[in-house]
Formats: sequence, C-alpha cells, structure tokens
Amino acid sequence: MGGQRIFITGGAGGLGRALAECYARAGWDVCIGDLDVARCAETLAAIRQHAPRSQALACDVRREEDLQAAAAWLKDNWQGVDVVVNNAGVAQMGGIEEATPADWQWIVDINLLGVVRGCRVFVPLLRAQGGGWIVNVASMAGLLHMPHAAAYNATKAAVVALSETLQLELAPDRIGVTVVCPAFFRTALAQNMRASNPQLEKMTRRLVDRARIGPDEIAQLVFTGVARGATHILTHPEARRLWWLKRYLPYSWYLALIRRQLARMEARMRRPAAPV
Repeated sequence: MGGQRIFITGGAGGLGRALAECYARAGWDVCIGDLDVARCAETLAAIRQHAPRSQALACDVRREEDLQAAAAWLKDNWQGVDVVVNNAGVAQMGGIEEATPADWQWIVDINLLGVVRGCRVFVPLLRAQGGGWIVNVASMAGLLHMPHAAAYNATKAAVVALSETLQLELAPDRIGVTVVCPAFFRTALAQNMRASNPQLEKMTRRLVDRARIGPDEIAQLVFTGVARGATHILTHPEARRLWWLKRYLPYSWYLALIRRQLARMEARMRRPAAPV
C-alpha cells in the first residue's frame, strides 16, 4: 500500500497524529491539517522519519477556504489524494437546559459542518481523478446516546447519517466512504471540551484517562478497516454489543440495561484511581 497519499484534519494530535504516524510507517505520503501550527511542526518531524514527502498545513475546518487551499496544495504537489480523513472534532457535555445555543453552534460548526465542508471540498477532486476514499470520524455516541451529551451525540449521529448517505451517493464515482465510531479511548479530546459543570467535566476526563485503549490501537483498526473497504468501523467490542442490543431488543429493555450500565459506571468513577 506504499506510495499512496492521505490528508487528515486535526492531524497534529490525538487520533489524528496516531493515524498520520500509522500511515507514514506504511509508506504513505501524509498531509496533516490542523489549527495548532506548533504541534503540526512537531508531528510533521515525527512522520517525516518514515515518509519524507509528508506535509503539514494550517487548517481550520470551520473555514471552507482552508480546506480548499489544502485540496489545491494536494492537487498541485501530489497530483491528488487517495484518502481524506475528516477527523477534527470537539466535545461538549451538559444537560439540555445547560448547553447554550452558542455551545450548540460551536460543536455543530466543527463536528458536523467541518465534516460536511471536508466532503464538499474533496469530492470534486476525488471524482475528477477517478475515485478515492473518505473516512469520517464519528463516535459510538452517534449510535448509543448517553445522557448529558445531547449536542455531542447529535453531531456524531449526523456524521453517521451523512456518511451512510454518501456511501450510496458516491459509489457510482468509485468513491468509498467509511465512518469510524470509537468509544472512549485515551485522547486529547477532553482538553478542548466544554462542560456545563465541573462534575461532568471531571467524570468525562476520568472516563477518557482510564480507557484501556489508546489512539495508536484505534489508528491501526482504522488502517486495517479502510484497507478492506469497511463501511463502518466500531472499535470497541463492548460498545458494539450494546449497539446490537439496541437494534434488536425491545427499546424499553435496552433503556433498563443502559440505566444499570450508567449506575455501575458512575459508581466506578467515584472510586479513586489505582496507583500506577
């Protein structure tokens, strides 16, 4: 699979950086786009050890012109791109009466419209070159909707719906679409999180920090899944089982099950962390 080209938004840290390093080790040319120019430079130095032609671009997914500039760079310098990963995202935690309209606008602009802009900008390039692949990073929150996260859940569910729409819409153009739905894993997402109260923020950070899987493992699952043409990549077996139960159990049974799961989770979060 060497010699191919990939563009990753939010590529300077977290899952984006793990994906950049994974594809670079496999011999791909990697272009990352990120708001954090300093972290871009650090990540670029790391991936160029494996992929010397790799590049980093300043890119804010809230600005379609930034994505247009990235697409133009890829066309001019690499004659196109094979895989586009719409990865940039943020988190917002809070009850429905707590999250403000400004919170909703912020997360929708990045998590949903950032993906929409990436698809709008890159589909013409992929179509003109005869095909390619789009990877949209959603979340298990797009399939399993936990309380106190309505805005986050809604944006990630919308990314799943968008991706499934494009799987049908773009197939005649030889453009594949994969949607990635990870559950909690160790990532920097919590650093850019908005939470309506300190207790929610603390609980979310602990769930992330105590996760058994990190971004490198998620990146490898994405790499393998995209290579085999997967339409959906659900990275956590436990979450995948819950999703199947939601689909096939009577919904009232599923709700009772989730309430028990949440009670156990909250009890676990109240316990002190084990010493390292």
